[in-house]
Amino acid sequence: MEIIEKIEILRNKLEVLKKSGKKIGFVPTMGALHDGHISLINCAEKQNDIIVVSIFVNPTQFNNINDLTTYPRNNDKDIEILKKTKCKFLFLPSVEEIYPDDKSKEIKYNFGYLTTVMEGKYRPSHFDGVALVVSKLFNIVKPNNAYFGQKDFQQFIVIQHLANYFLSELNINVIRCPIIREADGLAMSSRNIRLNNIQRESAVLISKTLFEAKEKFIKLSVNDLKAWINDKINQDENLVVEYIEIVTDPDLIEITDWNTKDKIVACIAVNVGDIRLIDNVYFN
Repeated sequence: MEIIEKIEILRNKLEVLKKSGKKIGFVPTMGALHDGHISLINCAEKQNDIIVVSIFVNPTQFNNINDLTTYPRNNDKDIEILKKTKCKFLFLPSVEEIYPDDKSKEIKYNFGYLTTVMEGKYRPSHFDGVALVVSKLFNIVKPNNAYFGQKDFQQFIVIQHLANYFLSELNINVIRCPIIREADGLAMSSRNIRLNNIQRESAVLISKTLFEAKEKFIKLSVNDLKAWINDKINQDENLVVEYIEIVTDPDLIEITDWNTKDKIVACIAVNVGDIRLIDNVYFN
C-alpha cells in the first residue's frame, strides 16, 4: 500500500493505471476505521482492479465545532488496518491540500428537499460540506465505482444525486453497501469508541427498538409507531431521541400511512451524552 498526501501525485499515478485499462474503486472515509469500512473495501475488491481509500476528517461538514474536535483520529492504527486489505493507495491529505483557500470552500449544490429533512434539518449546512468534499475527492480520484454504507442512508442518497446530476461527466457509479452491526445489533460507527461502558450498553436499545418496530409496524399508525419508538428509547436515561422519521427510499418522502409501493425506511438520530448516533432499518 502506498500512502499519498498530495493531489497531483495521486492523480498522476491513477491516470497511468486508467490508461492501462484498470478499473478504480474508491472508498472515502474519515478514518477511525472499523469493520464497516473494511466491508466497503471488500465490496470494492470484487468489482475493481485498484482500490483507493481516503482518510480526511472534513471540517466543512461539522456544524458543531465540539464534534469536529472530538472526532476520533488514529492514522497509525488505520494504516495498519489498511495494510491487511487490498487497498493500493491511501490518500491522506491535509486540510490545506483539500482547501487551499477560502474560495475552494464556496462551491454549493442545490439538492432541494433531499437536504432539508432529517440530518439536513438538524445539522444545518452539513450536506453542503459533505457534497463539497465528495465533489473534490471524486474529481481527484475519478473512480469507476465509489462505495458508501447504508448507515448514512440520507448521505448516500445525496451523494448519488451529486454523482448523477452535478458530476455526471465523471460517470461514477455510486454503490450502497449494507450496514455492518456489532454482535448485539449496534450499527458500527467511528463514534462508538467514544462511548463509555454504560453508554455502550444503553446504545444497543436504538437498533433493538427499530427491529422491534419493523415487526409491529403494520399494527400501528405511522404516528403511533414513531411515538412508540421515541418513548421506548427515551425511557433510558442515557438516550435522547433527536428525531425518528419514516421515509421512502430513494425520495425521502415522509410516510403518512403504510399504503405505498416504495421502500420504507425508519431513520433515527439519538444523542448518547454528547455523542450522536444514527441508524436506519428497512420495514419492507
